[in-house]
Amino acid sequence: MYDIIIVGAGPAGLTAALYARRAEKTALLIERSTFGGQITHSPRVENYPGFLAMSGNEFAEKLLEQVITHGVEIELDEVKSVEKSDTGYLVITENNAFEAKSVIIATGSRHRPLGIEREDEFVGEGISYCAVCDGAFYKGKTVAIIGGGNTALQEAVLLSETAKKVYVIQNLAFFTGEESLINNIKARANVEIILSHTVARLVGDSEIKGIVIKNELGAEREISVDGIFVAIGQIPENTPFAPLVELDECGYIVSGEDCLPKTAQNGIFVAGDCRTKSVRQVTTATADGAVAALSACRYIDSLN
Repeated sequence: MYDIIIVGAGPAGLTAALYARRAEKTALLIERSTFGGQITHSPRVENYPGFLAMSGNEFAEKLLEQVITHGVEIELDEVKSVEKSDTGYLVITENNAFEAKSVIIATGSRHRPLGIEREDEFVGEGISYCAVCDGAFYKGKTVAIIGGGNTALQEAVLLSETAKKVYVIQNLAFFTGEESLINNIKARANVEIILSHTVARLVGDSEIKGIVIKNELGAEREISVDGIFVAIGQIPENTPFAPLVELDECGYIVSGEDCLPKTAQNGIFVAGDCRTKSVRQVTTATADGAVAALSACRYIDSLN
């Protein structure tokens, strides 16, 4: 029986595990694939307080080392479900089952990919899913934003401040973002809008050199770019927890800044990009991890 089981080892989950152990609670951290989450895709992190620059992998490695040093137990496995038990919760994984007094859900979300050939190959080598994280690397260069919602338009505005040229490519005949953002990018001389087109192929050997786009009739056009920013939505990883918490229409756990799910039994907490929130950055993820862990610790203390 653990005091806290944390599901997911991104920045939120790792920070939650750290805070749990510093509060002298027993903690098990369960991760199915990559320690560090999405931040590991960023070749250079320059917006985390206290560090001028580091790679996403370096950040994840330092945080993982800190967590292990503090005595957090780690299990590489995939959580299939979480069930209420007489003594707390039963966390059922693909290969095992674990008991805990409380559970912190920190599974994050993943960027929705384009789903085209060689996309994985170019992640970090010309394909990014975060202009805030990686936009500075394309100062004076030509980039393309794929998407037409608020996130895509906001990133287009951000990139247009430093990039030589920004293409905004939307698969629909219109943008789905706010009118003020649409008007903003239309007013920028270095932004070119391309509607009713999708990305068909990537061009380049070891790094991105361009993209081939096609319209609704199948006509293709090649564009030379130095980088691509994909902003077509995210996919939260919350399916195993649907019986316990309320999910919004996009699959995010409905939660406030206190990291308490809107509807859940006592002892369930949520942290990071898997919950409803307006800002999704590594700093807000680590903040969530601290808040959720401290809340879990107070809950466990109340049981005694």
